[in-house]
Amino acid sequence: MPEYRRIYLPGATYFFTIVTYKRCPLFLDENARKLLNEAIENVMVKRPFDILAMCLLPDHIHMLVTLPDSDTDYSTRIREIKRLFTISYQKQTGIVLVKNKSRKNKKEAEIWQRRFWEHTIRDENDLQNHFDYIHFNPVKHGYVEALDEWQWSSFHHYVEIGVYPKSQVNRMKNNPFKGDFGE
Repeated sequence: MPEYRRIYLPGATYFFTIVTYKRCPLFLDENARKLLNEAIENVMVKRPFDILAMCLLPDHIHMLVTLPDSDTDYSTRIREIKRLFTISYQKQTGIVLVKNKSRKNKKEAEIWQRRFWEHTIRDENDLQNHFDYIHFNPVKHGYVEALDEWQWSSFHHYVEIGVYPKSQVNRMKNNPFKGDFGE
């Protein structure tokens, strides 16, 4: 079994990919998107962090997150987001998911993949690459042809404040990204 080594640096910025179990497209449902947003907000209150960029796709989430200067514990934040969402989702839908023995022992429902992808941002160039990758992801997966067509992304906010020029919207139609971004 592979060893997972994560880097924990106080105040660092991290890129995360969090995927649903068997890539179930949960987030096509408006209520599921709302519950996820509530889970994230609740965790932010108890364990603050800043979301620099985010894109929600039907079966996964990409986020760029910065932790407070004295904090390294992103794992608990991700676990709590997944846990709170799962509890709310099961209550709201009434769906009781059958768990295999391993998932029962770990108290996991079949809503999320067990692990999450984490990448520690190294420098400004790395930050920009991941920032753009998050926003380009709906085009990469073929959900839309232009970035502004996907509404569940922080891209719109960054166009609004001038980080991305409006002309950028239609220029990023081909995948300009290479490398491992957790997919």
